[in-house]
Amino acid sequence: MSLQGGLSIERMCLLAGVSRAGFYRYLRGFDPWDEEMLVRSEIQKIVLQHQGRYGYRRATAELRRRGMLVNHKRVARIMREDSLVGDAVKLAAPSSRTPKATEIYVNLANRVRLTGVNQVWVADITFIRLKREFVYLAAVLDRFSRKVVGWDLDRTLTTRLPLAALQMAVVNRKPEPGLVHHSDRGIQYADSGYLRMLHEHGIYPSVSRPGRPGDNANCESFFRTLKREEIEAREYGNLEDLRLGIAAFIELYYNENRLHSALGYRPPAEFERVTRSGEAATILSKTRVDLRASSTI
Repeated sequence: MSLQGGLSIERMCLLAGVSRAGFYRYLRGFDPWDEEMLVRSEIQKIVLQHQGRYGYRRATAELRRRGMLVNHKRVARIMREDSLVGDAVKLAAPSSRTPKATEIYVNLANRVRLTGVNQVWVADITFIRLKREFVYLAAVLDRFSRKVVGWDLDRTLTTRLPLAALQMAVVNRKPEPGLVHHSDRGIQYADSGYLRMLHEHGIYPSVSRPGRPGDNANCESFFRTLKREEIEAREYGNLEDLRLGIAAFIELYYNENRLHSALGYRPPAEFERVTRSGEAATILSKTRVDLRASSTI
């Protein structure tokens, strides 16, 4: 007699309120470290999805809704270790030196007609899984050239991570006032300290529209490239090793040597040099023609 009683695995999981992936993990057993990393990943997704509004009790309830039966004390421990509770994820009130709150919820980036560098920067955060932990990468790209102008790597999701990337970008580029800084609606980018730094350098904050992840597609594209061509192609055991690998990938390969289709198959740094010589418009126009022609073949 079948243990399923004629029901499919999907139906059984639905009736039991568990995920199919969780059911198979239970059947075959798993490495405790893998299970710990899985729980951490789901908790981080929940906290980011709800923009820091969920404490450990609601996070536990959401995990159980997803078929992961974990103890609330364990969830509280993980959130504490990953700086996902308390002041670390609360929205701080803007100070008098930052733009008004209403100003940061407008997508300004889509209104800018790009003609050169340091007109629009785009910023985002992604997570990277190592053998024993998750770490986080914040990056700032120049939207015109796709060049990574600032980045940082850390074990925390607090504002200090993207702030360090922004500081690197400002030091490297020294932008004139009037630059637009675009990000998603993450709580780190709405923090008063982050907004204060933008304000001090004459940078206007811009955010993606609700439910429109494509508004920040340039950063998403870079993260996919980084993970596919560097992270997944090598074995990194710890944060320090990963930092060296990412530094080499971004600064020596991606910015200086990797051809970018949207830039007429030129690396970002070379494209910026070409821009200063006045050839960029011709290159971009030719690229669009070539792409249209190839799509008809």
